[in-house]
Amino acid sequence: MLKRSLFLVFSVLAINPLYCNVKIINYDKITNKIIVGAESINEYKPLILSKKIGIVANHTSVIFKSTNRLLANEYLDYTHLVDSLLKLNIEIKKIFTPEHGYKGEKPNGANISDDIDKKTGLEIISLHGKKRKYGELSNEDLEGIEMMIFDIQDVGVRFYTHISTLHYVMKACAQNNIPLILLDRPNPNIHYVDGPILESENKSFVGMHNVPIVYGMTIGEYANMINGESWLGNDLKCDLKIIKIKNYNRKSNYSLPIKPSPNLPNDKSINLYPSLCLFEGTNVSVGRGTKTQFQIYGHPDFNEKFSFIPKPNFGSQNPKLNGIKSNGEDLRDYKTINRIELKWLINSYNQIKDKKNFFRSDFNKLSGLSKLQDQIKNGIQESIIRDSWVEGLEEFKKIRSKYLLY
Repeated sequence: MLKRSLFLVFSVLAINPLYCNVKIINYDKITNKIIVGAESINEYKPLILSKKIGIVANHTSVIFKSTNRLLANEYLDYTHLVDSLLKLNIEIKKIFTPEHGYKGEKPNGANISDDIDKKTGLEIISLHGKKRKYGELSNEDLEGIEMMIFDIQDVGVRFYTHISTLHYVMKACAQNNIPLILLDRPNPNIHYVDGPILESENKSFVGMHNVPIVYGMTIGEYANMINGESWLGNDLKCDLKIIKIKNYNRKSNYSLPIKPSPNLPNDKSINLYPSLCLFEGTNVSVGRGTKTQFQIYGHPDFNEKFSFIPKPNFGSQNPKLNGIKSNGEDLRDYKTINRIELKWLINSYNQIKDKKNFFRSDFNKLSGLSKLQDQIKNGIQESIIRDSWVEGLEEFKKIRSKYLLY
């Protein structure tokens, strides 16, 4: 019977692209029984019982059921936050959803239309589409809502757009006097702070605040910083309550049970993402259109140590270098990193034949710095480039320290 149950678990995980890789390990040792904010229903239920609620949510907004598990990532036994609250007779007016959509299936940058959730009949308002460019909410969107809940799994990287969505949700709530409850979740990249600080001239939806690429904060801590540093503008402050994670600290090892977006399939990709995403502003592929996204990189010009051919798939309908054999590096066995690695970007620039078109127009928005590509073009050593970040990082860490909860 046990063998049959395990077979069914692995079968479900194998065919569902939203689940991360599974390892047979002791669950308690991995998470130390971490309880995410959404699971502490008794803390926020009294605040919402008689309210008309709006929920910012996606496929990661789940409540895990407490069971004895053989599998560290076996979170098949869970309920979605929306379903859980409806069972408690909470009146939900609307669902708001960020980039990648409510089910987490849309590729990056896709314009997502409003929809109706077939299961609940609730209206789903897209915060990443033509109607609401860059996630801004209107007064009409919030009509009839008395309380907002935000529950999204983040990965702790500046250009991962959920913190930009958070900014606009907080701003709209502040403008309309709507309290916001944020259900905090662990940050898989909380173990370090690194990268250049975003320059104001390079602000965009993939970088709205003057923070480094990796900022080492949970999304709840980041929300506190948005409020505390007056980033909403016009002296706006969001009426914000954070439901904290229990049994969690900055050394906690937390493996995401559900992949946060289509092209971050496992822990390795999430760890490499802050460094490899800089390639998105170049003509180098990071494996979109393969099953090893953000664990490999390549281009036809590179030395053939490793090769792959991007093809349309679940995560990308039109991947970079579609159908073209690309040579590069396989980083799946690379050690866990605790800093932004520039060596892959520098080596790629040195190997590329068409150096004039290596960097694309959006590179500065991703890196945050106008001078980084010039430093690479001019052959500046990686250590010197990194030294140029130190002053900004030290200043940021002082600001950040005021808002840490764990």
